[in-house]
Amino acid sequence: MRRVWLWLIVVLLVAGGAGFVLWKPTGGNASAQAYRLAAVDRGQITASVRATGTLNPVTTVLVGSQLSGQVVEILADYNTPVKQGQVVARLYAEQIKSRRDAALADLAQAKADLDTKRAQIDKARSALQRAEAQAADLRAQRERTQAQLEEARRGFERQTELNARAVGAQTALEQARTQVDIQTANLASANAQIASNQAETLGLNADLALSEANVKSSEAIILQRQAKLRDIEIDLARTEIKSPVDGVVVKREVELGQTVAASLSSPTLFTVAQDLSEIDIYANIDEADVGRLKEGQKVSFTVNAYPNRSFDGRVRMVRLAAQTVQNVVTYTAVISVRNQDQALLPGMTANLQIITDEREDVLRIPNAALRFRPTITTAAAESRDDAPNGETPRRRPRKTDEQTGTGDGRGATPDGQGLRRRPRGEQVQFLEDEGARARIYRVGPDGNPQPVPVRLGVTDGAYTEIIRSDLKEGAAIIIGGPRAGSADEANGAGANRRPRPPRMF
Repeated sequence: MRRVWLWLIVVLLVAGGAGFVLWKPTGGNASAQAYRLAAVDRGQITASVRATGTLNPVTTVLVGSQLSGQVVEILADYNTPVKQGQVVARLYAEQIKSRRDAALADLAQAKADLDTKRAQIDKARSALQRAEAQAADLRAQRERTQAQLEEARRGFERQTELNARAVGAQTALEQARTQVDIQTANLASANAQIASNQAETLGLNADLALSEANVKSSEAIILQRQAKLRDIEIDLARTEIKSPVDGVVVKREVELGQTVAASLSSPTLFTVAQDLSEIDIYANIDEADVGRLKEGQKVSFTVNAYPNRSFDGRVRMVRLAAQTVQNVVTYTAVISVRNQDQALLPGMTANLQIITDEREDVLRIPNAALRFRPTITTAAAESRDDAPNGETPRRRPRKTDEQTGTGDGRGATPDGQGLRRRPRGEQVQFLEDEGARARIYRVGPDGNPQPVPVRLGVTDGAYTEIIRSDLKEGAAIIIGGPRAGSADEANGAGANRRPRPPRMF
């Protein structure tokens, strides 16, 4: 019996030792946990701003009517190419044509009156010339009468002297006196005729001035009637609705027989898009991204009509006028696009990607590494290791993205342009050369996360550029904890732990 008990004790000892070996946990302490890792590599990073916009023609012209009337002819329809000056519709014009004929008749009558007034001027000038010639003749006659009167006076004086000597005859003396009286009367008659001629000349000058004034009045009437005729002809020309530009009709808002009323405002009959080989996109850009847009930046976009096709364009301008809708401020960016094949149509919705920065062959890390934070236990151990004299400092609660003002959880701006931490009260400014400060983690020699300070550059949403860091290309960094059943857990945790056998009881 003693031998049996001895063998039983030996068997129990052997079984206990084997169970201890089989069921003993392995793989180190709790802090030696596995992590999902990624390598620092080199590659391209393209920073961009995403937005939506609407396609619009570069120039859209609303073709309207300045007259009221009935539409009697339509010469253009949807999608009709038109040239500048081409007639696209006509209004009823018979009434305007009758007004034009009446205006032409009035103008012809005014011109005839002008010709009559000009003939009267010629007649007045001729009469004035005759009066002037007659005045010259009367002045000559007066001079001749004056000379004859002087001669008669000298004869009378001789006869008087002869009679005083008792030499001359009394009859000759009387005849000499009679000649003096006759020439004196002739001189008075010549003066009266000259005065009458002068009065007649004044009347003829007045008639000439009146005729000239009538001519000017007739000329003014002609100008007035010509202006009226031009006004009617303009109205007649407006009965033909013409396209002001080269383009294509994108909308027709008039029907045959419709009456157009243009008394208060000009009605729109057609909408013409000018030169659809070039088209613009009006994109709404958030105020947080508008500072990254510059003139000439490349833009790629897609439209729902061609989901598998990508189109290219460039930023032409960013309009200064802001739009505020429900406290959201946006700015309108105008993107120019070449549309040679006319595939893009006005009104389409474009999903835009505006490239704001491109970096080639730069050191980069996955953005998941920036979002990773160690567990509380690991962080507390890290703080104890950093504390002087082994004291346990109070752990300051970590600020959220809303408190830090960032949207990626790493204290950097969305475009990768960093912010340097400043004392409270000072303005925070972008430091493009230094980049944004951030902290990532790698596995330390003790298996715990080890912080690595880095300076960040641009980001494309998946990767972020490293401007300054101690990390080299190919270095392993932590991007997250293990996932159940993942390859990282199998390769990490399974490499350090022995699989536990199934429970037998």
